[in-house]
Amino acid sequence: MSMRRPRSLDVEGLGHGSAPIPMGARVGNMIFTSGIAGKDPRTGKLAEGATAQAFHAFENLRQLLENGGATMADVGQVTVLTVDESLRDAVNAEWLRHFPDPHDRPARHTTVQALRGGALLQLMAIAAVPDNG
Repeated sequence: MSMRRPRSLDVEGLGHGSAPIPMGARVGNMIFTSGIAGKDPRTGKLAEGATAQAFHAFENLRQLLENGGATMADVGQVTVLTVDESLRDAVNAEWLRHFPDPHDRPARHTTVQALRGGALLQLMAIAAVPDNG
């Protein structure tokens, strides 16, 4: 298969329920994600509370990127969707854990909007896979 065509990416134990939507797609050396929620991949259920959902969302993003040949260091842009501005602290804690160097962080935008299924937050990202990926 040509790497120019989309290749669906998923994380075992997660997904969009019965919707035929992958968690992400790799096209050439780029990875684009769908909304990645804070589900625990061991149970397939949303974690309790914003702190746990933020932890799982970032870990799910990390795993999805690895499945596509990239790492968190390859992320160029992250969009954070939250149901409330007050969730920024939970998101920022994981943001700083995954991107500790203030001179080596991706661009980020956060927006408040309603999310389905009890999700308090979701991440969407774009990453560039290294040439050896």
